[in-house]
Amino acid sequence: MTSLTPPAPQNRNRRVAMIAGAVALGMAGLGYASVPLYRIFCQATGFGGTPQRASEAQAAGVKIAAGRTMSVRFDANVDPGMPWHFRPRQTTQTVAIGARTLAIFEAHNTSDKPITGAASFNVSPDEAARYFTKVACFCFTQQTLQPGQSVAMPVSYYVDPKILEDKDLKSLEQITLSYTFHRVPGA
Repeated sequence: MTSLTPPAPQNRNRRVAMIAGAVALGMAGLGYASVPLYRIFCQATGFGGTPQRASEAQAAGVKIAAGRTMSVRFDANVDPGMPWHFRPRQTTQTVAIGARTLAIFEAHNTSDKPITGAASFNVSPDEAARYFTKVACFCFTQQTLQPGQSVAMPVSYYVDPKILEDKDLKSLEQITLSYTFHRVPGA
């Protein structure tokens, strides 16, 4: 008959340390991967008002929903203390659903120094974000404006015709696209 003896305390401590180390490494890995994974999740689902992105080829394949339109409202903000004026040329556009449309925003650096900014963006209502698709946008890259410089910043987008099949959004009349420019530290 074999006797079951408990493992020696130092073996048990080593095993606990290895398990704790593996858990710590796993948590660090998840923490590191969480931002890109969250971004991918938001872009795929429209969660939190994150609009979709499409390539030129994908946008070319979208069919226009004849006779169906949507009002798109534009909102432009800058962080407090950022010396930029930022605004849309048009506050609203009425667009054919499925039609690729261009909106222009204007930015002006009011300071005497070059300023680099990055835009965060969202769509509201949040549920509409999965149907609001950007093809090209100034928000995909950092923007540097020289002292006193003004620039036009285009965004090319469309409202996906699949929005017409969403029973929760069938009475939606307006989507808001909002941008906020943040100063990029050290840039």
